[in-house]
Amino acid sequence: MPEGDTVHQAAGRLHQALAGQELTVSDLRVPRLATVDLTGRTVLEVVARGKHLLTRLEGGLTLHSHLRMDGSWRIFAPGERWRGGPGHQIRAVLGTASRTAVGYRLPVLELLRTPAEDEAVGHLGPDLLGPDWSPAEALARLAAAPEREVGEAVLDQRNLAGIGNVFKSELCFLLRVTPWLPVGELPDPERLTTLAARLLEANRHRPRRTTTGRPDRPLYVYGRAGRPCLRCGTPVRTAQQGDPTRERPTYWCPGCQRGPAPAA
Repeated sequence: MPEGDTVHQAAGRLHQALAGQELTVSDLRVPRLATVDLTGRTVLEVVARGKHLLTRLEGGLTLHSHLRMDGSWRIFAPGERWRGGPGHQIRAVLGTASRTAVGYRLPVLELLRTPAEDEAVGHLGPDLLGPDWSPAEALARLAAAPEREVGEAVLDQRNLAGIGNVFKSELCFLLRVTPWLPVGELPDPERLTTLAARLLEANRHRPRRTTTGRPDRPLYVYGRAGRPCLRCGTPVRTAQQGDPTRERPTYWCPGCQRGPAPAA
């Protein structure tokens, strides 16, 4: 599940593979971009902004993509067989003389003028892994709706950019509050932003995400429904939170975390 850490890793891989090189292959397989040809343009850089990827090209163009739940960019050497899904799931191919980047299942793919990138990402709050990270600004945005549930508030990318469902559950566990606790009832709201930044920074370069530091049990509660809490032994519980049309299972330990929660 792509979250801020994995998206920043993807940006790093794409940047290493493409930056400074001229595109020799350009194949954008979405209707609105079907006639666009980017060959001959040099890739300037690839950067992440929250969960968004911005591939900046010479001539003032930016290819904006978003991975959402299961999108991915894969990098291949010349002649290497592409792996990442069936061909009909490919949405973009960007190739140079030495590498080819293939975008699978990209739900968002659009071409923007680079000065107009804010049309795609200007609504985002401070990026937990970006140069614009500001704990004070993130805290102010969270505090603007004190009645909102913590879990929903930290998932809202307009408050702070980069947290997804995994980090939401793990962050609430480490704060010892349930994801349904109102933001205004947090005993130490400053700790939320500090800890969120620490979690993502610690996983910025890790191939496998962890919040426990234990390779055998990398996460405290996420994905551990029915199994004993690593801290107190109480069975971990799971329930949906937020928009019922979106599958976002939330995990918590009723023994370690205080606050409201769905009935058993």
